[in-house]
Amino acid sequence: MKKKLWEIVKTTSADVQNKGIRIIQRHVIKHLYNNKVKARVIASCLACRISTVRRWITRDELQDMPRTGRPVIYSQSIHLSLIGFYCQTRPFSECGRWTLRLAEKYLGKHAGIIGTAIPKSTIHRILQANNLKPHRSRYFLHISDPDFFPKMDHLINLYLNPPKNLYCFDECPGIQVLQRLSPDLQTEGMKMRLEEFEYIRNGTIDVLAFYSVNTGKVYAECRGNHTKETLVEVFESHLKIAHPGEPLHYIMDNLYSHCCYELCELIATYSKVDCPSEKELNNMQKRREWLMSDSKRIIFHYTPFHGSWLNQVEIWFGILNAKCLRESYSSPGAMYKAINEFSQLWNTLSAKPINWKYTGEGLPVKAVKRFIIMLNSAETMNVRFTAKQVELMTNIIKDYWQGIPNSIWSDLCQVLNEKYESIKTNFINDKAKDKKRNERIESLDCLTKLLKDKLNALFNIAA
Repeated sequence: MKKKLWEIVKTTSADVQNKGIRIIQRHVIKHLYNNKVKARVIASCLACRISTVRRWITRDELQDMPRTGRPVIYSQSIHLSLIGFYCQTRPFSECGRWTLRLAEKYLGKHAGIIGTAIPKSTIHRILQANNLKPHRSRYFLHISDPDFFPKMDHLINLYLNPPKNLYCFDECPGIQVLQRLSPDLQTEGMKMRLEEFEYIRNGTIDVLAFYSVNTGKVYAECRGNHTKETLVEVFESHLKIAHPGEPLHYIMDNLYSHCCYELCELIATYSKVDCPSEKELNNMQKRREWLMSDSKRIIFHYTPFHGSWLNQVEIWFGILNAKCLRESYSSPGAMYKAINEFSQLWNTLSAKPINWKYTGEGLPVKAVKRFIIMLNSAETMNVRFTAKQVELMTNIIKDYWQGIPNSIWSDLCQVLNEKYESIKTNFINDKAKDKKRNERIESLDCLTKLLKDKLNALFNIAA
C-alpha cells in the first residue's frame, strides 16, 4: 500500500512542488483522496492529524485563509539577509564566528546591514527553522591523494571479499598517562561519576594493534615509542603466531616506518624469498611496491593518503579510548596492564567482524563539489594541496565522468576558467624546484583541456 501511495505522491505537478511544503502536503491530501485512499490511511502516510486531512478534503482553496493577530515584523527578505550575514561573514578580519549575543549587539549598532536591529531570540529561531548551525565545527580530512579512489576501491573490495588472513594494523601514539589528584566520587541521586579536573602527567605510551577483519579479534602491544625498530619487533611477534605458512594480508597507512627497509627484510625472511638490496629499494615508493607485490606469502595493502578512516583498526582504537584510556593511571605500567586486560576481555566477549557496508558511492561527486567551493579561495590555498587536487580532478574525469552530473562538470569548468590565472601564478611563485613548478603547471593545463574537451564532446552529441 505504501509503495502505491508513494507512486501517487510522485505524480504531483512541478508547479505545486515549488510552492512550499504545506501546499505540497495539502495537494497530496486531495490527490490521494481523489484516488480513493481513505482519510485515516492518508493521515498515517503523511504523519498528520486526521482532522487536517478532513479539512483539506472539503476545501477547494489550498492557501491559508486571512488570520487575525500580530502582523509579521521581520519579512522574508530580512530572514534571508540575516542568514547571509550570520553564515557568510566573520566578526574579526575574516576569522572567528558569530554568536547570537554578539550578532545581536553588532546588528543593533549597524542596523543598515539587514535593514533593522534584531534580538538574539529571533536570530536563534530563524537559524533553527532553517537547520543552520554555523557556530559548530569538526575536524575533517580533505581527499588529497590523486589516486585515492582506486586505492579506496581496492580496500573496500578486500573488506567485502576478505581473504582468509586479513589484518588491519596501526599504532595509536602519544597516549598521555594521566593521574587525577583525587579519587572519583558519585552523586547521591543519579550516581553520576565525578572526575577530578586537575591531573598529573606520568609520561606517554604507544599502542600497536593488529585487528583481524574476519574474527574481530585484536593483538595489541604497548610500547614507549613507535620507531621503526619497535615496529619491526612487534610485527615479528605477530608473524610468529599468525598462521605460519599461510598467505597473510596487512592493511596499514603510509607512515615511513610502515615501509622501511628493515621491515622489507623481515617480510622477506618470513615469506622465504630473497629481499632486494637496499640500493634497489632506495626510496619509499619502491619499498611500498615491493611490499604490495603478490609474489610472496605476506602482502601489504596501503590506505590512500588522508584515508586512515578506511582502516578498521581505527574503529577499535576509538572503542579503546572510550572504554579504557580516560581512566586515572599512576604509571605507564598501570595503563599497560589495563590495555592488556581490555584486549583480552574484548577477544573473549566482544570480538566480532565489522559489518562493512560502505561502498564509496557518491564520494567522487562530493570531491568535485568541494573542489569547486575551494576554488573560490584559490589565492589562499596551499600550493602543494592545490596541485594534488588538480591531479585528483584529472583522475576523476578519466575514471568517474559518467557518475557525476553534467551540471557539476560545467560549474567546475566555469570556476576553473575564472581562477586559472590565480592558480598558475601561485604555482609560478612557489619556492619549489623548476621541474616541480613546470609539472604542476602542465597538470593544470591538462585538467583544463581535458575538462573542456569532454564538455565540448558532450554538447556536440546533445546537439
